[in-house]
Amino acid sequence: MPQTKSYITNVVSALTARTQLGQIIQRATQKNERFLVGRRGEPSVVIMSFQDYMKSFAPPPRELTAMQAAAKKSGANKLTPGQINRIIATVRREGDTPVARVRGK
Repeated sequence: MPQTKSYITNVVSALTARTQLGQIIQRATQKNERFLVGRRGEPSVVIMSFQDYMKSFAPPPRELTAMQAAAKKSGANKLTPGQINRIIATVRREGDTPVARVRGK
Protein backbone atom coordinates (compact mmCIF):
# COMPACT_ATOMS: atom_id res chain seq x y z
CA MET A 1 0.00 0.00 0.00
CA PRO A 2 1.43 3.43 -0.90
CA GLN A 3 2.51 5.80 1.81
CA THR A 4 -0.01 8.47 2.63
CA LYS A 5 1.18 11.98 1.92
CA SER A 6 -0.64 15.16 2.62
CA TYR A 7 -1.75 16.81 -0.56
CA ILE A 8 -3.13 20.24 -0.98
CA THR A 9 -6.37 20.20 -2.95
CA ASN A 10 -7.44 23.45 -4.49
CA VAL A 11 -10.89 24.11 -5.90
CA VAL A 12 -10.83 26.24 -9.05
CA SER A 13 -13.36 27.19 -11.68
CA ALA A 14 -13.10 25.93 -15.25
CA LEU A 15 -12.32 29.48 -16.36
CA THR A 16 -9.43 29.73 -13.89
CA ALA A 17 -8.13 26.32 -14.94
CA ARG A 18 -8.26 27.36 -18.59
CA THR A 19 -6.50 30.68 -18.10
CA GLN A 20 -3.90 29.43 -15.60
CA LEU A 21 -3.29 25.88 -16.83
CA GLY A 22 0.50 26.28 -17.04
CA GLN A 23 0.74 27.47 -13.46
CA ILE A 24 -1.62 24.72 -12.28
CA ILE A 25 0.46 22.05 -14.01
CA GLN A 26 3.65 23.45 -12.47
CA ARG A 27 2.18 23.48 -8.96
CA ALA A 28 0.76 19.96 -9.39
CA THR A 29 4.09 18.52 -10.50
CA GLN A 30 6.44 20.47 -8.24
CA LYS A 31 4.40 20.82 -5.06
CA ASN A 32 2.11 17.76 -5.27
CA GLU A 33 -0.95 19.95 -5.29
CA ARG A 34 -4.22 18.64 -6.63
CA PHE A 35 -6.84 20.77 -8.29
CA LEU A 36 -10.56 20.09 -8.35
CA VAL A 37 -11.99 21.90 -11.35
CA GLY A 38 -15.63 22.83 -11.13
CA ARG A 39 -18.11 24.05 -13.66
CA ARG A 40 -21.16 25.99 -12.49
CA GLY A 41 -20.36 25.00 -8.91
CA GLU A 42 -20.24 21.27 -9.63
CA PRO A 43 -16.95 19.31 -9.47
CA SER A 44 -15.96 18.08 -12.93
CA VAL A 45 -12.33 16.93 -13.05
CA VAL A 46 -9.21 16.58 -10.96
CA ILE A 47 -5.78 17.78 -12.09
CA MET A 48 -2.85 16.04 -10.44
CA SER A 49 0.67 15.06 -11.41
CA PHE A 50 1.28 11.76 -13.18
CA GLN A 51 3.60 10.64 -10.39
CA ASP A 52 0.91 11.41 -7.81
CA TYR A 53 -1.63 9.47 -9.88
CA MET A 54 0.63 6.42 -10.20
CA LYS A 55 1.40 6.36 -6.47
CA SER A 56 -2.25 6.85 -5.50
CA PHE A 57 -4.15 4.74 -8.01
CA ALA A 58 -1.70 2.40 -9.75
CA PRO A 59 0.97 1.43 -7.23
CA PRO A 60 3.52 -1.16 -8.37
CA PRO A 61 2.90 -4.77 -7.35
CA ARG A 62 4.71 -5.97 -4.22
CA GLU A 63 6.85 -8.29 -6.35
CA LEU A 64 8.15 -5.38 -8.43
CA THR A 65 8.88 -3.34 -5.31
CA ALA A 66 10.79 -6.30 -3.86
CA MET A 67 12.81 -6.73 -7.08
CA GLN A 68 13.65 -3.03 -7.13
CA ALA A 69 14.80 -3.17 -3.49
CA ALA A 70 16.98 -6.23 -4.23
CA ALA A 71 18.48 -4.51 -7.28
CA LYS A 72 19.25 -1.42 -5.22
CA LYS A 73 20.83 -3.51 -2.46
CA SER A 74 23.05 -5.42 -4.90
CA GLY A 75 23.88 -2.37 -7.01
CA ALA A 76 22.21 -3.85 -10.09
CA ASN A 77 20.06 -0.73 -10.39
CA LYS A 78 23.18 1.20 -11.43
CA LEU A 79 24.05 -1.04 -14.38
CA THR A 80 24.04 0.64 -17.77
CA PRO A 81 22.11 -0.89 -20.69
CA GLY A 82 25.45 -1.86 -22.24
CA GLN A 83 26.53 -3.69 -19.08
CA ILE A 84 23.21 -5.51 -18.92
CA ASN A 85 23.53 -6.57 -22.57
CA ARG A 86 27.06 -7.93 -21.94
CA ILE A 87 25.86 -9.92 -18.92
CA ILE A 88 22.99 -11.39 -20.93
CA ALA A 89 25.31 -12.28 -23.81
CA THR A 90 27.74 -14.00 -21.42
CA VAL A 91 25.00 -16.04 -19.78
CA ARG A 92 23.61 -17.06 -23.17
CA ARG A 93 27.07 -18.10 -24.41
CA GLU A 94 27.69 -20.19 -21.32
CA GLY A 95 24.21 -21.71 -21.55
CA ASP A 96 23.99 -21.94 -17.79
CA THR A 97 20.60 -20.42 -17.14
CA PRO A 98 18.12 -21.55 -14.49
CA VAL A 99 15.77 -22.69 -17.25
CA ALA A 100 18.53 -24.79 -18.86
CA ARG A 101 19.30 -26.44 -15.49
CA VAL A 102 15.65 -27.33 -14.95
CA ARG A 103 15.38 -28.78 -18.46
CA GLY A 104 18.57 -30.77 -17.95
CA LYS A 105 20.69 -29.03 -20.60
